[in-house]
Amino acid sequence: MSDEIDQDRRRFLSAAAMTLASAELAMMGSAKAQSGPGAAPAPPVIRPGTNPSFGSLKQIDAGVLSVGYAEVGPADGPVALLLHGWPYDIHSYVDVTPALASAGYRVIVPYLRGYGSTQFLSGETFRSGQPSVLAVDLIALMDALRVEKATLAGFDWGARTANIVAALWPERCKAMVSVSGYLIGSQEAGRMPLPPQAELQWWYQFYFATDRGRAGYDKYRNDFNKLIWQLASPKWAFDDVTFDRTAASFGNPDHVAIVIHNYRWRLGLVEGEPKYGELEKRLAEFPVITVPTITLEGDANGAPHPDPAAYAGKFAGKYEQRLITGGIGHNLPQEAPQAFTQAVVDVDRS
Repeated sequence: MSDEIDQDRRRFLSAAAMTLASAELAMMGSAKAQSGPGAAPAPPVIRPGTNPSFGSLKQIDAGVLSVGYAEVGPADGPVALLLHGWPYDIHSYVDVTPALASAGYRVIVPYLRGYGSTQFLSGETFRSGQPSVLAVDLIALMDALRVEKATLAGFDWGARTANIVAALWPERCKAMVSVSGYLIGSQEAGRMPLPPQAELQWWYQFYFATDRGRAGYDKYRNDFNKLIWQLASPKWAFDDVTFDRTAASFGNPDHVAIVIHNYRWRLGLVEGEPKYGELEKRLAEFPVITVPTITLEGDANGAPHPDPAAYAGKFAGKYEQRLITGGIGHNLPQEAPQAFTQAVVDVDRS
């Protein structure tokens, strides 16, 4: 009788353990991959919102900037550089970073120009937001930190910056994770009109083209950016604490100038810096990216984004596209940190 009870207990505990494991896997979300068997082992389970902050940040002079950044993980580990977009900041990676560090990565998460503690070294430097300049900033940061090569991962402006570095300086990019795929553009492409429904998604770009829009963004930047969060991630139930933590970075004195110049430049309404003209000319040819790449897309991304089929041919190296399900919006690394972390680990080991 005692043996039967013990066997029943073991069967019960085994079933309970399997149920618990299944529940945790369900919470992690899902990723549908077009290709790529032999994925790397899964990092620890990440529950979004677990980590409230990075703790202390660092500062380093790099190029024309003094860059504020978070750094976690072993100094001799493979480097993962995580890049945020607009209107977000380094806290998009607050849950991804410790998971990658625990997997042995040296993780570096910088504030882009115009965000947080990143400042210009000179008041005379033009406050440019053109895409090639952000990539030059990243190369300067890698040089300052003596990082020869890194896995680059990002979304929004961060994904575009990673794309540009991978295309123009492939020797500095070991591999890449890019949310919403291939985002390299040009002023000429930006001048081309889109169907009305597509233009509607870019309403803020046209608002920023006006003096009223610049003044409105300056005056109501937090309200404006919270609205963008809601539209871009309609199923993400973020709270005020989460938003306010990031909104502090919008107080950067150059934030408005950088954002407005970025969107006006895209429409060809303002000039960029002539010294970067050759880089923009190369980018206008929409160069193919040869480094190993995983592109990600959330199933509830409310921001303008291309269809994966439209850009698959722009990746000539080992390539995989993953759809992340479960109501995941534009801020994919913060909404689905498990899937983003796994993509970084997989592409780095590909």
